[in-house]
Amino acid sequence: MSDNQIKATIAIPARLSSTRLPGKVLLDLGGKPVVQHVWERVRQMKRAGKIVLLADTERVAETAAAFGADVVMTSPECRSGTERLASVLPQLAGEIFLNVQGDEPFIVPELLDALVARMAETRCELVTAVAKISDPAKLLNPNVVKVVRASDGRAIYFSRSPVPHLRGVSVEKWLADGRTWWSHIGVYGYARSTLEAYPHMAPTTLEAVESLEQLRFIDRGMSFQTVETDYHPVSIDTQEDLENARKLFACRAAEK
Repeated sequence: MSDNQIKATIAIPARLSSTRLPGKVLLDLGGKPVVQHVWERVRQMKRAGKIVLLADTERVAETAAAFGADVVMTSPECRSGTERLASVLPQLAGEIFLNVQGDEPFIVPELLDALVARMAETRCELVTAVAKISDPAKLLNPNVVKVVRASDGRAIYFSRSPVPHLRGVSVEKWLADGRTWWSHIGVYGYARSTLEAYPHMAPTTLEAVESLEQLRFIDRGMSFQTVETDYHPVSIDTQEDLENARKLFACRAAEK
């Protein structure tokens, strides 16, 4: 099979419990649950093979089944989407997997296709997305995860700090003269072998210090490729976020 024929198994983890906005994946957005929008976006991909929704409760599973999704039950004890996907790997076919969070209703299908293509092209163990940072304030925001990339596109470090550091220059001037810093967009692709190894990977010191799960892989020297994108997630973590997402959805619907 040629690289452009390779497809991925797409997993959509949909966790019911959420500290700041309980049940957010099932909340209404334009007349549909948030997670249904994610599923419909994923179905627009050209390089999606099997699409499964990973549910941690019967309530999520029943809702997903009602709008036509294939559902796989996972433990509510899973601490991350990666762990959730790895836990049910024996039930899933495929050699390339994408993890698309169930609260990303505006995810771009073309980006997901590009992630699959990058994995097929490079035979990397992991892939994720990055976007250019244009606002100096984001360089200093610890909630905006920065990515240090090698010249071949590999991610060589993730940090909440503004790295690389430009010595002797104020942060406000860091983005001048065409310099580029990258933010991390949290959608992941994995080789099957990576997910098979994941349950045996203990958390690392770097991961704990930065509170970034992806450093578990970096610390082990795994090949972690990146894809550039203009997409910036519309996070739905609070009621205010949900209202903003509803306004955005209404604006996009009006433009069609």
